[in-house]
This record gives sequence, C-alpha cells and structure tokens, in this order.
Amino acid sequence: MIKKLLITVVLLGLLSPFMVLAYYYFSYDYDISSLTNYKPKVTSRIYDKNGEKIANIFDKKHRYYAPFEEIPPRVIEALVAIEDTNFFEHSGVNFDAIFRAIIKDIKARKMVEGASTITQQLVKNKLLTREKKISRKIKELIYSYKVEQALTKEEILERYLNEIYYGHGYYGIKTAADGYFHKKLSDLTLKEMAILVGLPKAPSTYAPTKNYEISLGRANRVITRMHVLGWIDDKTFQEALAERPVVYNGTLTQNRAPFIVDEVVRRLKKMGIDDLRSGGYEIHTTIDLNLQKAGEDAVKYAYNKALERIEKYKEKDLARKKWDKNYELQDVNVSQLNGALVSLDSKTGDILALVGSYDYKVSSYNRATQGKRQPGSAFKPFIYQVALNLGYSGATKLVDNAQTYAYKKNGQDMKWRPKNYEKDYKGLVTLREALVHSRNLATINLVNEIGLAQLVTELKKFRIKNLPSDLSISLGTMSMSPLELAQYYSAFANYGVEVEPHLISSIKKDGDVLYTKAEQAFKVSEPTQAFILTTILRDVVKRGTGQRAGVNGIELAGKTGTTNNNVDGWFAGYSPTIETVVWFGNDNNTPMYHKETGGRISGPAFAYYFREVLRLYPQIQRKFDVPEGIIEVDINGQKEYFSDISKPPRVEEEEDPEAELLF
Repeated sequence: MIKKLLITVVLLGLLSPFMVLAYYYFSYDYDISSLTNYKPKVTSRIYDKNGEKIANIFDKKHRYYAPFEEIPPRVIEALVAIEDTNFFEHSGVNFDAIFRAIIKDIKARKMVEGASTITQQLVKNKLLTREKKISRKIKELIYSYKVEQALTKEEILERYLNEIYYGHGYYGIKTAADGYFHKKLSDLTLKEMAILVGLPKAPSTYAPTKNYEISLGRANRVITRMHVLGWIDDKTFQEALAERPVVYNGTLTQNRAPFIVDEVVRRLKKMGIDDLRSGGYEIHTTIDLNLQKAGEDAVKYAYNKALERIEKYKEKDLARKKWDKNYELQDVNVSQLNGALVSLDSKTGDILALVGSYDYKVSSYNRATQGKRQPGSAFKPFIYQVALNLGYSGATKLVDNAQTYAYKKNGQDMKWRPKNYEKDYKGLVTLREALVHSRNLATINLVNEIGLAQLVTELKKFRIKNLPSDLSISLGTMSMSPLELAQYYSAFANYGVEVEPHLISSIKKDGDVLYTKAEQAFKVSEPTQAFILTTILRDVVKRGTGQRAGVNGIELAGKTGTTNNNVDGWFAGYSPTIETVVWFGNDNNTPMYHKETGGRISGPAFAYYFREVLRLYPQIQRKFDVPEGIIEVDINGQKEYFSDISKPPRVEEEEDPEAELLF
C-alpha cells in the first residue's frame, strides 16, 4: 500500500508541470495576432537630393523596418550563436536549456543563467508584461509554442530583429545599425554585427555610446562563440577581435535642417498623409544640404553684420542727443529683426535651400514660406519685363520727373507725390539706367506710358497674386512670401519660362512610389526679352543698387527692394543656374534701424551664399548664355542689347553717328 502511494506521488510530481501547462493552455485565449499580423509603427525618413538623410520623423519609438531578405546571414549566425544555438531545432522552448539553467541556479543559489529562446524573448517583449511571476513564465512558454506553430523560423527572426530594443532609443537592428554606425545592414562588419546582437541582453549596459569597452567585451564573446561553433575561421576571428568600430552618438531625429522638416510635414499633411510619424515613408526632397547650410550661414552672417551696424548707429545717436536735445532717438527693438532665404534651381524650380529665420532655435516661424511682405523695388523688373515684351529696349528714354497724383480715400481727396530714393530727378533717363538705379519716378511714368490696365493684364501672365489696380503697383505694394517672389523671378532666370517651385521630389512606402514631382512651366516672355532684362539686372549688381551682392568670378543679376520707411529689405537675383531671394525686416513691421536697405542688409547675404556656391561647386556655370536673336549695339561706348521685338535704333538716328552695330 505504501509502495503504491509512493509511486502515485512520484507520478503526480512528474505529471504536475504538464498538468499545470495543460490548465493554462486551455484556460486562456492566447492572441498572437500582433505577431502574425506584425505591423509596427515605422519611422519616416527625409532625404536631400543627394540621398543624404535630413531627419527621422517618428512618434514614440524610432524604428526602421528590415524584411528578412535585407538581413545579412552573418547577423543571423551571430544572434543564434549567442542567444539560442538550437533555435532552428526547438519548437519555441528549449527544455534541455531550462533544466541546465535550473541546476546551475540551484548550485549558485541565485539566477546565473537564463534559458529563454529567441522566440520566448520575442513573446516577452511583444505579448507579455515584465512581471516576475510563475504564471507569466508559463504563459510565455505557451505563447512561444503557439508562435512557432503559426510562423516560420525566418518570420520569427524578422520580427525579433525589428521589435527588440537596442539601446539609445533604437528599436530594431536596422535602426541601431544606422544610429550607432551610420551604415546599412549590408555594410556592417562582423564586429559591428556582434555589438548589435549583443545589445538586447542589457541595452543600457552594453550600449556602445555609454560603455564602449564593455560593449566591445560583449561583442568579443559573441565572436568567440561563433569561432567555437566553427562558424568563422581563425583569420576572421582574430580580425574581428582586433577591430574597434567608430560609434556615433547622435540624436534620434538627426534633424539637420529643421525648416525643411517642418515644411515637408506641413506639405504632406496638405496631401492627406496623416500617418507620417508611423508610416515608414521615404521622402526625397530637392534640398541640397550643402547649400542649405550655406543659406543658413548667409542669413546669420547678414544678421550679425546688421547688429554691428545698429550698435555703431546707437552710439552715434546717443552722442548726437547730448548736444542736440531736439534730436529724436529711434526706438530699437533688435529682437524683432529677422531674415529669410530661398534658393531655386532656375531651370527646374527645385528648392535647393530654404531658411526661415536667422536661428531656428530662436524662432521656428518660416518667413521664407509663410511671411507675406511687400517686395518694394524688387518688383520693378516685372514692369520692365512687360515693357521689353511690348517692344521697349534698354535704350528707350523714360521721363524721370516729379508729378502729383490726385485720388480719393474714404471719400476724401488725397494727393500722392512719389519721390526717388535719392530725392533728385534726371529729366530723361534710359530704361536701363532707370532700373539699374531704381528710379521710382521713371518707373511710375513707364507704367503710365504702358497703361495700367494693359500692365495688369500682362503681369497676370506671371500668375502674381493680389495685384493692385492703381499706380502703387509701380512700387511693389502687394504682399508675397520670399518663395513666391522666387517663383516669379524664375521667369527672368529661366529665359522667359516661369517654373513652379518643388520641395518634394518623390515619396515612397514599402518600395512603392506614391508621389513623383510633376514639373510645371509657363512661358511669359521670349528668351531674347528675358535675356535683355538679365543684362540690365546684371548691371544692377555691377554698378547699381545691388553692388553689395556681387561676387568675383561669376555673373550675377538681381534687384534690390526697400519698402516705405525701410520696413523691408530684399535682394532677389540669380546666377546662370541658381536663383536666390533674401529678405530682412522687423517681424512687427516697424522700420529697420537707420534706414537699412535691401542692398545693405540682404545684398551681403546673397553674396555670402554665392561665394559658398562657388566654393562647394567650382564647376558651376559662371556666365549667362546668350540666346539666338540677340543683337549687341555699341552706343556711346556702352553695350546695349536688342532683338526682333526690342529693335535696335538706326545708326543715322543715333546721337553718335559712329555707333557700331555688332551682330
């Protein structure tokens, strides 16, 4: 009787673990759909035109996804060697390993060895909490068994390598490879692979950005295990042990151009993409990160120079106030001063650089795209382009004298007496000289000659918004952003063809192309007429109001713009291939200090930028192409340009009878 009882107790002791497992197996609903239908939130990436990463966009977890085919076999070998050598033989749970671990733990009287398989680790991370209870461990075993029945070994490995945490905020091995080493999985060395597969055991301890030597020690154990198993030869073993990889300690977002990132997010939202932070999109932009940096530096440079001038002027003003009590000091609020820059490829409209303030950390408001300001005299070239399209030429004489214009405002009779910036009058001046020196009165008289109605009709071809229907159009009183002005200026830079600006060139997801830019172009002038205007704007930079924008070694054309009371200061211009607009002003629309002009404050930023363009891309085209049909005429020792539309004067009608026609 006693013998039977003992046999019964032993049998129950042997059977009880299986009875417990059976109880848990049939008592709970084990939902593994989050692994069988594995769709984690994936980081989106923004790139520049050369494939350089601009930033990562994600919600809470930074994760890139790597399908199994993208994972190098060596990574699998290293992982299996250190974590679960019998992975391809067991069914989710390695009972032999469990019993060995139990015996070692009993002998040591503490936990010295784990026995979790790769499948169990995946289950623990994805399906269970981290509570340390027997019931949780039992559920882990059952979950692991069910996962192994539902998924192939390759699918389990794919999910494991994409789900597990690798320290430093990196989820998934592809993320960690990019973050720690700035490499694709396929470019990793064996030592780098070993570092990565060794991380999940204790990410905070083994993270190479925190404990580099400890991380190398863990990696060397991985490599040694691979060598013991015969999976790598002696030479590979020794080389891997000796390697000390370069590790990067960057931010998770790696945001190298925050104004670009903000603008991309804004545009994608307008396109209806609401899952940008979790959808794993690849957004390729038109931005050149080198030029983006140049643009940021250019705006900062001009801003600092303006502050230096302000300090000098303040000292002079204070000194003057001491002896002239009636002298009024100008209220100065330096914190209101800011700037913006936008640069386009003249032919395609691709946005190469976009800078919304002198410092994103101080102000993230993007004045390049969202700031609407009056362009002032920077608008004049559109009026002059219309005149050239109608047959005027650079040699056409314009009247430059003062006039008074009567008008009504709110039922009241008003008078407008516009002036030149220099407060003088030339009487007669050529169209070229009127624009080179930004003569307001000559421009207003030109508008009157063309006729306001016809001018507005012609200007609508440029698709300029909110055109005023009065003479204030002569002085650029409509509002527009720097990006909008850059779009309109492309008609000059691109030989009469206005192009739509582009920031996003393509969007991809899971290998599928969701969007590709469609170039839009609108002809507004003949190439000859646009080129004639370019020669005038080239003179603006050489000897006119835009001399501070000039750069040795490259032809540049452009126009300054300064609004009433020096509220806005612009320089809009272009080289043979790149067009750039710079704006400066106070955010509260108050006058800039001591009559800062577009030429003085924005011209130097433009020049700084193009000096960087030449340094970065010395092979860039430096001279404007001359289109077919251009006629050069020497008039009184000065070149003038004509065409079939802007016809050259007859020699006998010229004041200089020795004028020479050059064809």
